[in-house]
Amino acid sequence: MRLSRISAAALLTAAALSLTAGGAAAAQCSSTSAGFEQWIDEFKREASGQGVSPSVLNKVFSSVSYNTATIRADRGMKSYKLSFDQFMQKRGGAAIISRGKGMKKNNAALFARIEQRYGVPAGPLIAIWGMETGFGGFQGKEHTLSAVATLAFDCRRSEYFTDQLYAALELVANNELSVSAVGAAHGEIGQTQFLPRNVVRYGVDGDGDGRIDLVRSKADALASTANFLRGHGWQAGAGYQQGQPNFAAIQGWNAATVYQQAIAYIGAQIDGQ
Repeated sequence: MRLSRISAAALLTAAALSLTAGGAAAAQCSSTSAGFEQWIDEFKREASGQGVSPSVLNKVFSSVSYNTATIRADRGMKSYKLSFDQFMQKRGGAAIISRGKGMKKNNAALFARIEQRYGVPAGPLIAIWGMETGFGGFQGKEHTLSAVATLAFDCRRSEYFTDQLYAALELVANNELSVSAVGAAHGEIGQTQFLPRNVVRYGVDGDGDGRIDLVRSKADALASTANFLRGHGWQAGAGYQQGQPNFAAIQGWNAATVYQQAIAYIGAQIDGQ
Protein backbone atom coordinates (compact mmCIF):
# COMPACT_ATOMS: atom_id res chain seq x y z
CA MET A 1 0.00 0.00 0.00
CA ARG A 2 1.34 3.41 -0.95
CA LEU A 3 1.97 6.20 1.54
CA SER A 4 0.40 9.06 -0.43
CA ARG A 5 -3.31 9.74 0.04
CA ILE A 6 -4.29 12.43 -2.43
CA SER A 7 -6.65 12.64 -5.42
CA ALA A 8 -10.04 11.27 -4.32
CA ALA A 9 -9.37 11.12 -0.58
CA ALA A 10 -11.18 14.25 0.59
CA LEU A 11 -14.05 13.70 -1.81
CA LEU A 12 -14.57 10.11 -0.72
CA THR A 13 -14.55 11.08 2.94
CA ALA A 14 -17.07 13.85 2.30
CA ALA A 15 -19.27 11.41 0.43
CA ALA A 16 -19.21 8.94 3.32
CA LEU A 17 -20.06 11.64 5.84
CA SER A 18 -22.86 12.96 3.66
CA LEU A 19 -24.49 9.60 3.18
CA THR A 20 -24.10 8.30 6.72
CA ALA A 21 -25.40 11.57 8.11
CA GLY A 22 -28.51 11.28 6.01
CA GLY A 23 -27.39 13.75 3.36
CA ALA A 24 -28.72 11.45 0.66
CA ALA A 25 -31.18 8.58 0.56
CA ALA A 26 -29.26 5.42 1.41
CA ALA A 27 -29.47 2.32 -0.74
CA GLN A 28 -31.96 -0.13 0.81
CA CYS A 29 -30.36 -2.61 3.23
CA SER A 30 -31.57 -6.17 3.80
CA SER A 31 -31.26 -8.92 6.39
CA THR A 32 -30.84 -11.59 3.68
CA SER A 33 -28.91 -11.85 0.42
CA ALA A 34 -32.03 -10.89 -1.55
CA GLY A 35 -31.59 -7.65 -3.43
CA PHE A 36 -27.80 -7.41 -3.17
CA GLU A 37 -27.27 -6.75 -6.88
CA GLN A 38 -29.92 -4.03 -6.87
CA TRP A 39 -28.32 -2.52 -3.78
CA ILE A 40 -24.97 -2.40 -5.61
CA ASP A 41 -26.55 -0.55 -8.53
CA GLU A 42 -28.16 1.99 -6.19
CA PHE A 43 -25.01 2.43 -4.11
CA LYS A 44 -22.95 3.03 -7.25
CA ARG A 45 -25.38 5.71 -8.37
CA GLU A 46 -25.25 7.40 -4.97
CA ALA A 47 -21.46 7.20 -4.75
CA SER A 48 -21.03 8.49 -8.29
CA GLY A 49 -23.35 11.37 -7.46
CA GLN A 50 -21.09 12.19 -4.52
CA GLY A 51 -18.06 12.38 -6.83
CA VAL A 52 -16.59 8.89 -6.58
CA SER A 53 -14.98 7.92 -9.87
CA PRO A 54 -17.12 5.55 -11.97
CA SER A 55 -13.93 3.71 -12.97
CA VAL A 56 -13.16 3.02 -9.30
CA LEU A 57 -16.72 1.88 -8.66
CA ASN A 58 -16.72 -0.42 -11.67
CA LYS A 59 -13.32 -1.81 -10.74
CA VAL A 60 -14.39 -2.52 -7.17
CA PHE A 61 -17.83 -3.95 -7.80
CA SER A 62 -16.76 -6.17 -10.67
CA SER A 63 -15.04 -8.27 -8.01
CA VAL A 64 -17.68 -8.05 -5.26
CA SER A 65 -20.20 -10.73 -4.32
CA TYR A 66 -22.43 -11.37 -1.32
CA ASN A 67 -20.33 -13.09 1.34
CA THR A 68 -22.28 -15.59 3.43
CA ALA A 69 -19.18 -16.44 5.51
CA THR A 70 -19.01 -12.81 6.61
CA ILE A 71 -22.64 -12.82 7.74
CA ARG A 72 -22.12 -16.13 9.53
CA ALA A 73 -19.12 -14.71 11.37
CA ASP A 74 -20.97 -11.50 12.21
CA ARG A 75 -23.79 -13.47 13.82
CA GLY A 76 -21.54 -15.93 15.63
CA MET A 77 -19.00 -14.00 17.73
CA LYS A 78 -19.60 -16.22 20.76
CA SER A 79 -16.10 -16.07 22.24
CA TYR A 80 -16.75 -12.53 23.49
CA LYS A 81 -19.41 -13.93 25.81
CA LEU A 82 -16.95 -16.24 27.57
CA SER A 83 -15.41 -15.66 30.99
CA PHE A 84 -11.88 -14.28 31.12
CA ASP A 85 -10.34 -17.71 31.80
CA GLN A 86 -12.42 -19.35 29.07
CA PHE A 87 -11.50 -16.63 26.58
CA MET A 88 -7.80 -16.91 27.38
CA GLN A 89 -7.95 -20.65 26.87
CA LYS A 90 -9.94 -20.47 23.65
CA ARG A 91 -7.76 -17.75 22.13
CA GLY A 92 -4.44 -19.25 23.25
CA GLY A 93 -3.49 -16.57 25.74
CA ALA A 94 -0.67 -18.56 27.35
CA ALA A 95 0.91 -19.25 23.95
CA ILE A 96 0.66 -15.57 23.00
CA ILE A 97 2.48 -14.64 26.20
CA SER A 98 5.21 -17.24 25.64
CA ARG A 99 5.79 -16.38 21.98
CA GLY A 100 5.28 -12.70 22.66
CA LYS A 101 8.21 -12.52 25.04
CA GLY A 102 10.42 -13.87 22.28
CA MET A 103 8.94 -11.42 19.79
CA LYS A 104 9.75 -8.54 22.12
CA LYS A 105 13.36 -9.71 22.55
CA ASN A 106 13.91 -10.40 18.86
CA ASN A 107 12.42 -7.07 17.75
CA ALA A 108 13.72 -4.90 20.57
CA ALA A 109 14.96 -2.08 18.34
CA LEU A 110 11.64 -1.87 16.49
CA PHE A 111 9.60 -1.72 19.68
CA ALA A 112 11.94 0.87 21.16
CA ARG A 113 11.46 3.10 18.11
CA ILE A 114 7.70 2.70 18.27
CA GLU A 115 7.55 3.51 21.97
CA GLN A 116 9.77 6.54 21.52
CA ARG A 117 7.51 7.88 18.77
CA TYR A 118 4.04 6.92 20.00
CA GLY A 119 4.50 6.29 23.73
CA VAL A 120 3.09 2.75 23.52
CA PRO A 121 5.20 -0.07 25.02
CA ALA A 122 5.71 -3.45 23.39
CA GLY A 123 3.36 -5.52 25.57
CA PRO A 124 -0.08 -4.39 24.40
CA LEU A 125 1.07 -4.17 20.77
CA ILE A 126 2.37 -7.74 20.89
CA ALA A 127 -0.81 -8.86 22.66
CA ILE A 128 -2.96 -7.41 19.87
CA TRP A 129 -0.63 -8.79 17.18
CA GLY A 130 -0.76 -12.28 18.67
CA MET A 131 -4.48 -12.21 19.43
CA GLU A 132 -5.52 -10.95 16.00
CA THR A 133 -3.41 -13.03 13.61
CA GLY A 134 -0.96 -15.20 15.57
CA PHE A 135 1.79 -12.65 14.84
CA GLY A 136 0.83 -12.36 11.19
CA GLY A 137 0.48 -16.10 10.65
CA PHE A 138 -3.16 -16.04 9.58
CA GLN A 139 -4.67 -12.78 8.37
CA GLY A 140 -7.94 -14.15 7.01
CA LYS A 141 -9.24 -15.68 3.80
CA GLU A 142 -12.30 -13.62 2.91
CA HIS A 143 -12.42 -11.22 -0.02
CA THR A 144 -12.05 -7.84 1.69
CA LEU A 145 -14.25 -5.72 -0.56
CA SER A 146 -17.00 -8.34 -0.63
CA ALA A 147 -16.94 -8.56 3.17
CA VAL A 148 -17.26 -4.81 3.62
CA ALA A 149 -19.92 -4.43 0.92
CA THR A 150 -21.92 -7.31 2.38
CA LEU A 151 -21.95 -5.68 5.81
CA ALA A 152 -22.85 -2.30 4.30
CA PHE A 153 -25.81 -4.01 2.62
CA ASP A 154 -26.78 -5.93 5.78
CA CYS A 155 -29.20 -3.99 7.98
CA ARG A 156 -27.58 -4.81 11.32
CA ARG A 157 -24.78 -2.22 11.03
CA SER A 158 -25.36 -0.76 7.60
CA GLU A 159 -24.40 2.83 8.41
CA TYR A 160 -21.14 1.86 10.10
CA PHE A 161 -20.02 -0.41 7.27
CA THR A 162 -21.15 1.99 4.57
CA ASP A 163 -18.52 4.32 5.99
CA GLN A 164 -16.02 1.44 5.91
CA LEU A 165 -16.95 0.83 2.26
CA TYR A 166 -16.27 4.45 1.37
CA ALA A 167 -12.90 4.17 3.12
CA ALA A 168 -12.15 1.02 1.11
CA LEU A 169 -13.02 2.90 -2.09
CA GLU A 170 -10.56 5.60 -1.03
CA LEU A 171 -7.83 3.00 -0.53
CA VAL A 172 -8.53 1.46 -3.94
CA ALA A 173 -8.58 4.88 -5.61
CA ASN A 174 -5.11 5.61 -4.19
CA ASN A 175 -3.71 2.16 -5.06
CA GLU A 176 -3.46 1.27 -1.37
CA LEU A 177 -5.83 -1.70 -1.54
CA SER A 178 -6.04 -4.32 -4.26
CA VAL A 179 -9.48 -5.36 -5.49
CA SER A 180 -8.31 -8.96 -4.96
CA ALA A 181 -7.18 -8.43 -1.35
CA VAL A 182 -8.24 -10.97 1.26
CA GLY A 183 -8.47 -10.60 5.01
CA ALA A 184 -10.72 -11.24 7.98
CA ALA A 185 -14.45 -11.78 7.85
CA HIS A 186 -15.44 -8.17 8.60
CA GLY A 187 -13.01 -6.67 6.10
CA GLU A 188 -10.11 -6.24 8.53
CA ILE A 189 -6.73 -5.82 6.88
CA GLY A 190 -3.23 -6.88 7.87
CA GLN A 191 -1.24 -8.30 10.76
CA THR A 192 -3.23 -6.48 13.44
CA GLN A 193 -6.52 -6.34 11.53
CA PHE A 194 -7.39 -2.75 10.66
CA LEU A 195 -10.78 -1.90 9.23
CA PRO A 196 -10.49 0.29 6.11
CA ARG A 197 -11.41 3.56 7.87
CA ASN A 198 -8.68 2.94 10.44
CA VAL A 199 -6.15 2.31 7.67
CA VAL A 200 -7.05 5.74 6.30
CA ARG A 201 -6.88 7.44 9.70
CA TYR A 202 -4.01 5.68 11.43
CA GLY A 203 -1.96 3.75 8.89
CA VAL A 204 1.71 4.79 8.99
CA ASP A 205 4.97 3.77 7.36
CA GLY A 206 6.82 2.04 10.18
CA ASP A 207 9.77 0.69 8.22
CA GLY A 208 10.60 3.82 6.24
CA ASP A 209 10.20 2.35 2.76
CA GLY A 210 7.70 5.00 1.64
CA ARG A 211 4.75 2.61 1.66
CA ILE A 212 2.11 1.53 4.15
CA ASP A 213 1.78 -2.24 3.96
CA LEU A 214 -0.09 -3.65 6.94
CA VAL A 215 -0.09 -7.13 5.40
CA ARG A 216 3.61 -7.76 4.71
CA SER A 217 5.36 -5.30 7.04
CA LYS A 218 5.23 -6.00 10.76
CA ALA A 219 6.81 -2.59 11.36
CA ASP A 220 4.00 -0.84 9.49
CA ALA A 221 1.33 -2.92 11.24
CA LEU A 222 2.73 -2.40 14.74
CA ALA A 223 3.48 1.30 14.28
CA SER A 224 -0.01 1.84 12.89
CA THR A 225 -1.48 0.03 15.89
CA ALA A 226 0.50 2.27 18.23
CA ASN A 227 -0.70 5.30 16.26
CA PHE A 228 -4.30 4.06 16.66
CA LEU A 229 -3.88 3.71 20.41
CA ARG A 230 -2.31 7.15 20.67
CA GLY A 231 -5.19 8.52 18.62
CA HIS A 232 -7.54 7.02 21.20
CA GLY A 233 -5.91 8.82 24.10
CA TRP A 234 -2.88 6.71 24.99
CA GLN A 235 -0.63 8.57 27.44
CA ALA A 236 3.06 7.73 27.40
CA GLY A 237 4.19 6.22 30.69
CA ALA A 238 0.69 5.67 32.11
CA GLY A 239 -0.66 2.24 33.03
CA TYR A 240 -2.98 0.23 30.83
CA GLN A 241 -4.77 -2.09 33.24
CA GLN A 242 -8.44 -1.64 34.12
CA GLY A 243 -8.85 1.57 36.08
CA GLN A 244 -5.66 3.06 34.65
CA PRO A 245 -5.57 5.85 32.04
CA ASN A 246 -4.60 3.81 28.97
CA PHE A 247 -7.20 1.07 29.36
CA ALA A 248 -9.62 3.37 27.54
CA ALA A 249 -7.40 3.26 24.44
CA ILE A 250 -7.57 -0.54 24.46
CA GLN A 251 -11.35 -0.21 24.71
CA GLY A 252 -11.17 1.83 21.51
CA TRP A 253 -9.56 -1.11 19.75
CA ASN A 254 -12.28 -3.65 20.60
CA ALA A 255 -15.60 -3.13 22.37
CA ALA A 256 -15.68 -6.55 24.07
CA THR A 257 -14.74 -6.31 27.76
CA VAL A 258 -13.20 -9.78 27.91
CA TYR A 259 -10.98 -8.95 24.90
CA GLN A 260 -9.84 -5.72 26.56
CA GLN A 261 -9.02 -7.58 29.77
CA ALA A 262 -7.06 -10.20 27.84
CA ILE A 263 -4.98 -7.63 25.97
CA ALA A 264 -4.17 -5.78 29.21
CA TYR A 265 -3.21 -8.99 31.01
CA ILE A 266 -1.15 -10.44 28.16
CA GLY A 267 0.58 -7.11 27.62
CA ALA A 268 1.53 -6.86 31.29
CA GLN A 269 2.96 -10.38 31.28
CA ILE A 270 5.09 -9.58 28.22
CA ASP A 271 6.21 -6.23 29.63
CA GLY A 272 7.05 -7.83 32.98
CA GLN A 273 4.63 -5.69 34.96
